Amino acid sequence: MKSITDLENLNNQIVLLRLDLNVPILDGKITDTNRIDKIIPTINFLLSKKAKIIIISHVGRPKGKFKSELSLQPIRDNLSLQVNENVKLEKANIFNLKKDELFKSAGEKLIILENIRFYPEEENNNEKFSEHLAKLGDIYVNDAFSCSHREHASVTSITKFIPSYSGLQINSEVEALKKITTKIKKPITCIIGGSKISTKIDIIKNLIPKFDNIVIVGAMANNILKYKGYNIGASLFEKNSEKIIEEIFSEVENNSCKIYFPEDVKVGKSLDDDSFQKSLNQIENDDMILDVGSKTIQNIKSIIDNSSTILWNGPLGYFENPNFSIGSLEIAKYIGNKEGKIYSVIGGGDTVSVINSIKIKNKFNFVSTAGGAFLEYLEGKILPGIRALN
Repeated sequence: MKSITDLENLNNQIVLLRLDLNVPILDGKITDTNRIDKIIPTINFLLSKKAKIIIISHVGRPKGKFKSELSLQPIRDNLSLQVNENVKLEKANIFNLKKDELFKSAGEKLIILENIRFYPEEENNNEKFSEHLAKLGDIYVNDAFSCSHREHASVTSITKFIPSYSGLQINSEVEALKKITTKIKKPITCIIGGSKISTKIDIIKNLIPKFDNIVIVGAMANNILKYKGYNIGASLFEKNSEKIIEEIFSEVENNSCKIYFPEDVKVGKSLDDDSFQKSLNQIENDDMILDVGSKTIQNIKSIIDNSSTILWNGPLGYFENPNFSIGSLEIAKYIGNKEGKIYSVIGGGDTVSVINSIKIKNKFNFVSTAGGAFLEYLEGKILPGIRALN
């Protein structure tokens, strides 16, 4: 990919900057600014080069219709404060905008277009829409890795009509993922959780030949315990997952990777219950497995001790209840304390929430806010938005 860092002269150039500013908004207020915070360096870099910036982004899923509650106004307000510049929210119909009519006010440097998903042409990847967008700027920069698995007009087709570059954040994201998939420093361990093993099977199969250890936790692990003949009580599990689990163990036999799953667990009778530790042969029919046990935590720590690289995607338990957050928090702190000794990549919204809750985000080498794009990259897929920049 050509990067904006390769550009020497941006003075008075209009940069179309595609960002993912899809942050949670409640009653008109942003409840988590993480995605905005991460792209501030790119905006400041472009401003330092005297560029003029048109930000393209979205919030929510308006499905091609205007919805006032999904306006980018709160994002405009936050951006303006963070970069200490006036940011104009352009509410006019994009089809009526013309390049020479923008940035007319003295000192105007930043414009953010209203929610791009208000236009059905965006998700339909309409080329005429892409071409019109391209005519508003001089160069295009994609700094929205988390949108790069989408074949959308402002992500892929736009690159056909304008010189296109990658941004600082997308460069960091791709480099971090390369380090755990192609530029591997072994031994490498993946800790992977989630509720459905079927959604992660392609990731696991893609990583088995490359990784030394894969630790399966969360509700996904219940499927393996059930497959191994243990009673999992009233725990969440995925029906008809036996064939998937057979595939995983078959792949492991053909490679040097080891698969680990819980050896003890913490249970409750409901999601808001207290936590009770049990061995796998003590689980009762009305027990719900909601976290890993202390022995499993120690085993995972031992695996981390013998790793040079860690990828973590998915909490170890039902961390929304503090009684079942111990496994996730313990492992988060343990990896964080290995700062400088191992290369660590954290991905997935819930996992990021875990490390944010104890304010140790800076102790990891890379924290990805990308959901689907992060997972698809790990599956070995070529992301459309990345392909479009090559």
